[in-house]
Amino acid sequence: MAAVAANVAAAAEDREPQREEVPGLESQRRQIENGESGRERPLRAGESWFLVEQHWYKQWEVYVQGGDQDSGTFPGCINNADLFEDQVNWRLKKGLVEGEDYVLLPAAAWHYLVDWYGLEHGQPPIERKVVELPSVQKVEVYPVELLLVRHSDMDTPHTAQFSHTDSVDLVLRTAREQFLVSPQEETRLWIKNAEGSFERLCNTRVTLLDAALRTGQVVIMETRNKDGTWPSAQPQAVNTALEEEEEFQGQPGICGLTNLGNTCFMNSALQCLSNVPQLTEYFLKNRYLEELNFCNPLGMKGEIAEAYADLVKQAWSGHHRSIVPHVFKTKVGHFASQFLGYQQHDSQELLSFLLDGLHEDLNRVKKKEYVELCDAAGRPDQEVAQEAWQNHKRRNDSVIVDTFHGLFKSTLVCPDCGNVSVTFDPFCYLSVPLPVSHKRVMEVFFVSMDPRRKPEQHRLVVPKKGKISDLCVALAKHTGMSPERMMVADVFSHRFYKIYQLEESLSSILDRDDIFIYEVSGRSAIGENSREDVVLPIYLRERTPARDYNNSYYGLMLFGHPLLVSVPRDRLSWDALYHILLYRLSRYVTRPSSDDEDDGDEKADMEDKDNIPKPGHVAGGSSQDSGPEQAGPSSGVAGGSRAPMDNSPGPSHWPQRARRKHLFTLQTVNSNGTSDRSTFNEDTHAQPYIAIDWEPEMKKRYYDEVEAEGYVKHDCVGYVLKKAPVRLQECIELFTTVETLEKENPWYCPTCKQHQLATKKLDLWMLPETLIIHLKRFSYTKFSREKLDTLVEFPIRDLDFSEFVIKPQNESAPELYKYDLIAVSNHYGGLRDGHYTTFACNKDSGQWHYFDDNSVSPVTENQIESKAAYVLFYQRQDVARRLQPQPGLADPPASPACDSPPSSEFMDVN
Repeated sequence: MAAVAANVAAAAEDREPQREEVPGLESQRRQIENGESGRERPLRAGESWFLVEQHWYKQWEVYVQGGDQDSGTFPGCINNADLFEDQVNWRLKKGLVEGEDYVLLPAAAWHYLVDWYGLEHGQPPIERKVVELPSVQKVEVYPVELLLVRHSDMDTPHTAQFSHTDSVDLVLRTAREQFLVSPQEETRLWIKNAEGSFERLCNTRVTLLDAALRTGQVVIMETRNKDGTWPSAQPQAVNTALEEEEEFQGQPGICGLTNLGNTCFMNSALQCLSNVPQLTEYFLKNRYLEELNFCNPLGMKGEIAEAYADLVKQAWSGHHRSIVPHVFKTKVGHFASQFLGYQQHDSQELLSFLLDGLHEDLNRVKKKEYVELCDAAGRPDQEVAQEAWQNHKRRNDSVIVDTFHGLFKSTLVCPDCGNVSVTFDPFCYLSVPLPVSHKRVMEVFFVSMDPRRKPEQHRLVVPKKGKISDLCVALAKHTGMSPERMMVADVFSHRFYKIYQLEESLSSILDRDDIFIYEVSGRSAIGENSREDVVLPIYLRERTPARDYNNSYYGLMLFGHPLLVSVPRDRLSWDALYHILLYRLSRYVTRPSSDDEDDGDEKADMEDKDNIPKPGHVAGGSSQDSGPEQAGPSSGVAGGSRAPMDNSPGPSHWPQRARRKHLFTLQTVNSNGTSDRSTFNEDTHAQPYIAIDWEPEMKKRYYDEVEAEGYVKHDCVGYVLKKAPVRLQECIELFTTVETLEKENPWYCPTCKQHQLATKKLDLWMLPETLIIHLKRFSYTKFSREKLDTLVEFPIRDLDFSEFVIKPQNESAPELYKYDLIAVSNHYGGLRDGHYTTFACNKDSGQWHYFDDNSVSPVTENQIESKAAYVLFYQRQDVARRLQPQPGLADPPASPACDSPPSSEFMDVN
C-alpha cells in the first residue's frame, strides 16, 4: 500500500509544474463543490471516495473564494498527515469524524485536486468504498482489518484490509496470494470467534458484512492434505497413522469404506456413485466449488455436496486402503432422520436421497420460478417433450441432471370417456419390476391318522394367491388322501399358533412358518345314521419342579409337536380319550409291561383318587379357575363345514375316568397350553384344548424323544423348482407395459370430472448419460414381505435401448442408445438380515473390483452377474469415448467393461 501511495504522489508531483493547465479559482470551486464530479452529488454503491484532511480543505476553500491565485492563502500540496497514527504503516486514526477531521470527495474531485495541487510526498491516498447497508449508503471510512493465518502456522498473522462489501472469496484469494499457495491446492477458510471456537466460512460468494466478519478477527486458511483429508478433521492422536497413510500409494478409487454398524447399504451406494466417471471428475477437478448452492430451501446448505466431495477426494487420492465415512453418515442422518442410528436400510433409498441432495446442493438455479405443467392437448410429442424438458431445466440444472436425468412419456386413458392425457416427466433412475411367478412353493408336514407312519415333509406348488383349500388339494395329489380329511395348522413353540379355515388366503402364511397338515376322519355327513367326530387339539407337557406353593401350571413345560386328533362324539370320556391318544402315540410311546402294571398299583390308586373329574372340575386342576383363557388366533379349530364342536358337551359333562394307572394325565387348557381351564362356558362353544401331562420319570421310561421327532421326506422334497432366469430386457418391457391404476391411486379425468381407474403406460423418450436401473426385488403385500431371488441376466456391455426409446432416433449415432455396465449394488440375504456389496469398474484402469465394506478385491467379469444384483449403473458409450484421454497423451484405459487379467487373488462372490 505504501508503494502504491508513493507512485501516486510521484505522479502528482510530475503533473504539478503544469500550472498553466490549472483552471481559474471559481472554476475549481464549481468542479469540486458542485456538478457531477462534486462532493455534493449522491453516493453510489461500490464507487470510491477519498478522505481529505479538514484543515487543508478549509484552507483551499479560503484560497478559491478569495479569487487571487497569488494570494498568501495558497494551501500547498494535499497533506493528510493529521489523519494517520504514524508515518510508517499509515494506519488511520480511530474515531475520526466527518466535517471535523476530514471531508469526503468523489474520485473525480480527488483526482482534480491531486492534479492541481499534488499530494504530500510519501503519503498514500485514503481511498474508501461506498457500501450499501440495509437502509442506507455510506462511505466506509474504516474497512474490516482481518488477521490472516495458515492452519499450519497460527502464530504468524498477516493483516489485510477489506470492505464490508467485498466477498469472502476475495479474502480467500488474498490469503492464497499472501501464503503462496499453488493453484492445484484446495483451500478453505475458518474464522476464530471471540469465545475461541472455530466456524467454517462455507459460502465464499457472500460479503464480509453478510458473513458478519469484524475488524480484528482471525481468519485461518486450511489446505487439503495430499490424501484428500483436511487437517482440522483429524484428531491429533492419529497424526502418526495419517503420515503412514500418506506414505501408502495405491490405485486411486480402490479404497474400502468402514462399516460403522449396519452401514453396508450406505457403503454400497457410495461405491457405485464414486465409480461414475464424469461425476467423480466433476468433484476431483473442484468444479463443484463454483456451483455450491447455499441458499436453496430444498437443499442441505451445500453440506451434503461438501461431505460427498471429501469422500471422493479421499477415495481417489490413492493414499488410503479404506476410509471411515463417519462425517458423511452424520450429515445424512442430520438431513434425513430415517437414516439416523445404525439400523439396516435400503441402498437404493439412500442412493435416491443422495442424488436428490447433491442435485439441490449443486443446483445452478438460485431462484426457482413457477412453471405450469401443460398437457399435450393433441400437440406433437416432439414439441411437448421439448417444452417439458426446458421447463424442468428452468428449475433444475445441475451436474446430477446432466448425468442422470432422462425423460418419460406417460399416457393415461380414461376407461369411461376414452380421454387421453399425455405428459412428459423427468426421471433419475428406472425402477423396473421382475416377472413374478403366479406359483409358490410351500413346505409342509403331513401327519397321518395311522400312528405307524412318521410325519412326511412335502414340497407343494400352489397358486400364490390361492386359498388353504388349494394347499390341501396339492397335498392330496401326493398322498391320495381326500382334501376333505385335512386340517391345516401353523405350529410355533410346541403349540398351535393358528388353525386355518379352508377359505383363508395362503398369503397369510409366511415362508418361515412351520405348517402341519393333519389327517382327520370324515365327518359332517348329512344323514340319519351319520356319526359326527370331534377334532381335539392335543398338547404335550412335562411336569417340572413347581415354582410356587399351589402346584400351578408354572410347573408344566410344553414339548414335542402338537396333534389334531379325531374322537367319535359317542366316545367322549376321559378313559376313552386316554386310550385313543395312547394309540395315536404308540409309535414313540411304549406301553407298560405287566411287571410295570403290578409295581406301584397302590400309588396309582392314590393318585387317581385326586384325578377323577368332578362336575365343574378337571383332573389335575385346582378348585378355582387359574385365570381367564388367553384369546389368540387359534382360539377355535373350525368354521363353516369344519365346526365339529358346535354342539359338543363341555368338559364338566364328560364321563369320569376309571381308577387305574396311566402313563400320563389329561388336562383341559387354553389355546396357549399354559393355563388350566377348570370351568367351561358351554354358551360360547369355545374349542377345548387337551394337554397330555407327563411326569419326568414316566416320560423318561416310556417316551422315545428321538422317534417322536423323526420324519421322512417325500420324493417331492428332492425336486427343486428351478426359477428360469429372466433377461434385463424383459424387465424393461414389463416396465413399459400398460397397467391399470390401483384403487388407492386413481386419476382425475378432466372430461368426466371424477377420479377414474385409468390405464397407464410409460415409455422411454430420452435417456441420460448414466442410467441407473433398480431391480424391484422386494415385494410388499398386506400379509407378507418377500425378496425375489430371480436371476436377472444383464449384459456387461452393449445394452441396446434403441427398441425401447420411442423418440425419433439418430441412426447415424447408434452409440447414443448403447450402454456399458460400470457398477452393481448387490444385496445378499433376506428382508431382515441382509448385506450389501458392490461391483465397480475403475475409470482409470478398467479393472473390475468387489467392494465389501473396507475389503476390496479384483474380480473377473463372469463373477458380476448373480441373484444378488440389485441396482445397476450403465454408462452410455458415447460418454465413455468422450471421457477417454486423447491418444498420445496417455495410454487410454480399457473399456469400462473390459476383461480383467487373470489373478490368483480373484474371489468367488457367487
